[in-house]
Amino acid sequence: WLYFPFTLYSKVSCCGPWESGAQCGEGHSADTAVMNGGGAHDLSEEESKQDGAGDTDGGEDSNEQEVIVIQDTGFTVKIQAPGTEPFDLQVSPQEMVQEIHQVLMDREDTCHRTCFSLQLDGNVLDNFAELKSIEGLQEGSLLKVVEEPYTVREARIHVRHIRDLLKGLDPSDAYNGVDCNSLSFLSVFTDGDLGDSGKRKKKGSELEQIDCTPPEHILPGSKERPLLPLQPQNKEWKPMQCLKVLTMSGWNPPPGNRKMHGDLMYLYMVTVEERHISITASTRGFYLNQSTTYTFNPKPANPSFLSHSLVELLSQISPTFKKNFTVLQKKRVQRHPFERIATPFQVYSWTAPQVDHTMDCVRAEDAYTSRLGYEEHIPGQTRDWNEELQTTRELARKNLPERLLRERAIFKVHSDFAAAATRGSMAVIDGNVMAINPGEETRMQMFIWNNIFFSLGFDVRDHYRELGGDAAAHAAPTNDLNGVRAYGAVDVEGLYTLGTVVVDYRGYRVTAQSIIPGILEREQEQSVIYGSIDFGKTVVSHGKYLELLERTSRPLKVQRHNVLNEKDESMELCSSVECKGIIGNDGRHYILDLLRTFPPDLNFLPVEGEELSPESVRQGFPRQHRHRLACLRQELIEAFVEHRYLLFMKMAALQLMQQKANKESKLATLTENSSPGAAVPALPSTETPDSPLEGKAEDSIPGLAQAKELAESLAAEDGSDPKSREVVLNACKAVGSISNTSFDIRFNPDIFSPGVRFPEDSADDIQKQKQLLKDAGAFLVSCQIPSLRIGISELITRCAKHIFKTYLQGVELSALSAAVSHFLNCFLSSFSDAVAHLPADELVSRRKNRKRRNRVPGGGDNTAWASLTPSELWKNIVSEAQSYYHFTLYCENADQVVEKYGLQKITLLREISIKVGIQILIKEYNFDSRHKPAFTEEDILNIFPVVKHVNPKASDAFHFFQSGQAKVQQGYLKEGCELINEALNLFNNVYGAMHVEICACLRLLARLNYIMGDHHEALSNQQKAVLMSERVLGIEHPNTIQEYMHLALYCFANGQLSTALKLLYRARYLMLMVCGEDHPEMALLDSNIGLVLHGVMEYDLSLRFLENALAINSKYHGPRSLKVALSHHLVARVYESKAEFRSALQQEKEGYTIYKNQVGEAHEKTKESSEYLKYLTQQAVALQRTMNEIYKNGSNASIMPLKFTAPSMASVLEQLNIINGIIFIPLSQKDLENLKAEVQRRQQLQESGKSVEDLTVDSPLELEDKIPMDVNVD
Repeated sequence: WLYFPFTLYSKVSCCGPWESGAQCGEGHSADTAVMNGGGAHDLSEEESKQDGAGDTDGGEDSNEQEVIVIQDTGFTVKIQAPGTEPFDLQVSPQEMVQEIHQVLMDREDTCHRTCFSLQLDGNVLDNFAELKSIEGLQEGSLLKVVEEPYTVREARIHVRHIRDLLKGLDPSDAYNGVDCNSLSFLSVFTDGDLGDSGKRKKKGSELEQIDCTPPEHILPGSKERPLLPLQPQNKEWKPMQCLKVLTMSGWNPPPGNRKMHGDLMYLYMVTVEERHISITASTRGFYLNQSTTYTFNPKPANPSFLSHSLVELLSQISPTFKKNFTVLQKKRVQRHPFERIATPFQVYSWTAPQVDHTMDCVRAEDAYTSRLGYEEHIPGQTRDWNEELQTTRELARKNLPERLLRERAIFKVHSDFAAAATRGSMAVIDGNVMAINPGEETRMQMFIWNNIFFSLGFDVRDHYRELGGDAAAHAAPTNDLNGVRAYGAVDVEGLYTLGTVVVDYRGYRVTAQSIIPGILEREQEQSVIYGSIDFGKTVVSHGKYLELLERTSRPLKVQRHNVLNEKDESMELCSSVECKGIIGNDGRHYILDLLRTFPPDLNFLPVEGEELSPESVRQGFPRQHRHRLACLRQELIEAFVEHRYLLFMKMAALQLMQQKANKESKLATLTENSSPGAAVPALPSTETPDSPLEGKAEDSIPGLAQAKELAESLAAEDGSDPKSREVVLNACKAVGSISNTSFDIRFNPDIFSPGVRFPEDSADDIQKQKQLLKDAGAFLVSCQIPSLRIGISELITRCAKHIFKTYLQGVELSALSAAVSHFLNCFLSSFSDAVAHLPADELVSRRKNRKRRNRVPGGGDNTAWASLTPSELWKNIVSEAQSYYHFTLYCENADQVVEKYGLQKITLLREISIKVGIQILIKEYNFDSRHKPAFTEEDILNIFPVVKHVNPKASDAFHFFQSGQAKVQQGYLKEGCELINEALNLFNNVYGAMHVEICACLRLLARLNYIMGDHHEALSNQQKAVLMSERVLGIEHPNTIQEYMHLALYCFANGQLSTALKLLYRARYLMLMVCGEDHPEMALLDSNIGLVLHGVMEYDLSLRFLENALAINSKYHGPRSLKVALSHHLVARVYESKAEFRSALQQEKEGYTIYKNQVGEAHEKTKESSEYLKYLTQQAVALQRTMNEIYKNGSNASIMPLKFTAPSMASVLEQLNIINGIIFIPLSQKDLENLKAEVQRRQQLQESGKSVEDLTVDSPLELEDKIPMDVNVD
């Protein structure tokens, strides 16, 4: 577990709002911020005092939640290791001694040591002690590294560590998807670390050296999509052989008499010089013995070269080892740490080169021993996952340091559990785990491995018969996982969920769960004390569970409700009936089967006698789906409730306005208003199909801000005023709130569940709940879905995935690569007679005699897969699209898809590979050959699992991040920057150094550095963001592409022009791979490339990119868009530089017309364009005059010098900033004072709970392409 950076927390003020969980940014100022003394923003003493005193006078609360102030002044100690000069090391009081061990094992000069203690004045330091607790340790103390005797465990750790050092630059673990290694290629394009290269070249001299021509396949309009550049050859990865073989000897373990001489184990090695040696690992270190391959002679050789470290021993007997190991370690430590640190979850690559398979003792041992994850660091071998997962949840969380410790422990256990569950799922499907019910049919088998329970995604014992059989059994685990995520995020003390991971591998879905203590010893019927085990036929309830679940009711929008059991008794529940409560032998209250946590999507659940909302009916709903578990996503529920809240506010405000307007006839108005149909516009129901309130609520009622203010003032009253009470009551009724006095929307998840019955006295409630569900379904199809574009490639690859899943289930292991390549040929190759290559006959026939042993669920004919043809596959894809997505595809093969929908085969290949976990050989595939198939079985390298798991959050860090964003949006850049820095420290604390949220944090930090003028810091942070995005999301993930673009901008601003271009070309290549040229984002990328090329005077190339950007912008934003106007202007500037004034004028006129029509003649943009037109006209006239003069007088002409100026870097940078959404506004002192006053006014408004729109300085700046400070606060 890597702590990064070493400062954990300091000067922490934890008070009021944090403890109650109030989110930062909701009237919560930065005063309660956690300020980090070790970060880049040291506070002055004054500030930190004020900061600490921020909210401490919290009355009674402040006793238990006192402010914790940890003085975090880092200090320096001296380290003295054997054989090296003493060196200084900066440490922090919160660090553990163990972390100094980690640093020493990573340093170039001490990395070969693993078995040592640190001693201060002769006293051995405890590995798990914090430095601040060690007596006498202070600035300048000398710590000695003292070699300790080995044990078998220590010797194994040493060998493993040396092997890791030897593989330091070898990417094969990343290609094979093991040990949380993943790929990164940024350094190929930046030639190492960006921070240094900025100083290497002067801006001026660099211009001559740049070769700006991109490879042919990157140019606009190119149809070539090569695959090889996806993983460029990194010259650093050229293998440097230090040893030929390092493996465990066949003489292990040492016999008793040798154990008593201190022998721990034996190693066998072959040096690069072809010397075969046998080595003893003993308590005193490593030495050569006299054994050979066939004779055992453990006596020390002469000389024995006894050394405490293997590296020291090998350096004495192999000159090549000595030389290469030194170079290797130099290179290893020069790599950016983010290229080396393990990621929290495994990332798999869908392409890989042919990697040589080398001998590796550690890998071999890991594969065939019971090593399951990380046990060698843990006493007692296998881990009790359930106990670990639940104990970490129970850790204290009263103040920030406690919460950080708790969240770090939760995150660590979850990532370990996900890794172990993935490994177990693969072992189960590969047939390496014995079932706990071996006598049953394979589909019904269940497994336990490493204290994890595994079950397959089939409908066992007709459990899901009424819900859709196997299709429902396949959907249930992901629904259940979403439920576990939701309850985990609410984090109610005393309520426990199971560790859950869902793994798709080789066509099977496996659910891995931690095991409730005692559950395997008793029948399920006896265990369940809350909920139902038969979908609502029998139901039980329990007071303690109701009390715990009540606390999740509001955040999860689940309504407490009654259902009838088999004896017609009313049972109260606060969840769906399937949710089961079981008290484990450990006394904890567990809930499981959370597959119906969220309400059903009625658009896919036809119910007899129920009519859906008109919006849904108009679009052809309800539609029959293959299972009845379709439910609304949590994000949709949130959006719907938000939408209703807006309506609620507006209705209340409308009535209040009416009341104010009709003061004299007040009573009359009130009596009319009491029926919801009068002043309160009714919600969409069957009577009012075209109610203005659904759809764009913002447009339908004016004055949202006033509405919110009025509603807030209404809420502020204590409700004693009958008029305001009535207003609230009406608004509540209209929006379907379950309360009559405040806005509160919750759903009953059991509505429309087959088999669930409700008591008669709740009929009205049930009717309301049904209507609410219909409204939510209508909101989905009328408001949310129209804002999405249908991705045809996504639809096709999902259909192909569904078919591939069942296709693969019928394939035995020996035919796997043949079957996968055959499927890909049918899917993508233009070769219409794709024929499968069956494995060699004798193998097949031998297997057939052993049919009983065959582990393929479903059994049957194992070569059925070979009969698939391209036309049959595409027929299946078309019918799957129709039946699953109700979408009609018009195509019979891959070529028609390419032609009709403009898709690319390479993109379809990438999508299907990622979705099903295929890894293919990286080479150029000829998809379009009509004479031979594109893939052979040699091209299929691996099949990886596709894993879904819970992502525990760093809550405090996230609140800091959000309030930092809020500050930035209000224009407080410095404060925002400090908060984001703090968030970064806290994220590092919880997640370690690598995480997708840290990536977002670094990106925003870089943007802020850039806006505040610190270009170098921006470059450093953005470089980290790119590396991290490559490592945790993938080298061609859309986010990674964006990170590359941001980095290119900061490189350009730092004068590193050739690097900026390389990065932009890389981004464009990745964009072409992932989605092709026809994509709105491509316009921004091409504008960036065009501008940089303009800056380096490559005008013709620049035009190719800028004109492509113009075409894409016109296509996606319409020819009258402001983006198009800006594109015209950029093109005009290049023509001006080429002295082609007529073309420049033509382009600028187009832009001018758009500005004039869209924002009027008085707008500064229109004026700027008009000025530029005048300038171009003058230039054109001057040029024409000169030309006429030359024609008239020939060589005697007196020529006026014309101004052909290359664009200045500053002007190019200004345009780059504009297109990337960053604008610097020149303000006079007076403007600044006005702005400050305005911002303060808004902040006061916000603190009193009023609405704040985003800061805009001046109405004209609300243009698409000119926004103050920063538009993309991500």
